[in-house]
Amino acid sequence: MIAPPPAHPGRLVYLGNPEVAVAPLTALHEAGHEVALVVTSPDRRRGRRSAPTPTPVGARAMELGIPVAHDLAAVADSGADLGVVVAYGRIIPVDVLARVPMVNLHFSLLPRWRGAAPVERALLAGDPTTGVCLMAVAEGLDVGGVHARVEVPIRPTDTADGLRERLAVLGARLLVDALNGGLSAPVPQEGIATYAHKVHRADLVLEWDRSAMELERVVRVGGAWTTFRDGDLKVWRAEVVEEVVPGPPGSMVGDLVATGGGALRLLEVQPASRARMGASAWLGGARPVADERLGG
Repeated sequence: MIAPPPAHPGRLVYLGNPEVAVAPLTALHEAGHEVALVVTSPDRRRGRRSAPTPTPVGARAMELGIPVAHDLAAVADSGADLGVVVAYGRIIPVDVLARVPMVNLHFSLLPRWRGAAPVERALLAGDPTTGVCLMAVAEGLDVGGVHARVEVPIRPTDTADGLRERLAVLGARLLVDALNGGLSAPVPQEGIATYAHKVHRADLVLEWDRSAMELERVVRVGGAWTTFRDGDLKVWRAEVVEEVVPGPPGSMVGDLVATGGGALRLLEVQPASRARMGASAWLGGARPVADERLGG
């Protein structure tokens, strides 16, 4: 049986890995909460010849003088009466939750976008709003009741990285306020659940028969790509324009590309094995001819 979280926890254990989980950890420390232990993934090599380096959360914990562990078994021996989970990336076993109840800072408006990639999926779907939920960790994927939440609009220019950074700051404040004021009883999630499956390369291909608005959202997620001649071409920045580009989807007139609805202006691209560059610089070197199209 999962233990209920205390309204006013004393010692905390923190579980997280990526950069998005650094701000909440820092906020807890600065607010005076005792973080007895940080659990994060083991150090790993970020490049082929580089030495193993800690996760962003592990590195921040060491800066703050907080002990670091890489095994969930350490949670039970931490002396903590509440765990805080932020982008840890693993399901917490029930036997661990029976010893130490936990809350999870999740970057969506639950039950919409449960799972691994809520920020990316909200952008791809064109959601007008998103937010952060502080929820109870229960058996199952992001199904626990919600202690507190904050909702924010998704701006037309938001990228996944920028939106995630903004949500991390808001989530840190939400977490500290909730713990300082005393955890309220969680409210069951209501509404239709959707699942934010991990984003793969196939999700980021620019299929030019889709509308320019849809394609621009793919670009804002990061890592969008198409093909040109015999190589890949990443598109890092683009904008929807009203101009009409003659020809089938993928046809180019200067930096404008025809789509299934409207046109997309290329702003920043990256050819294979090259650095990112302005679209005009790429076009000056590539010199597309009249019948060439992006995406084959």
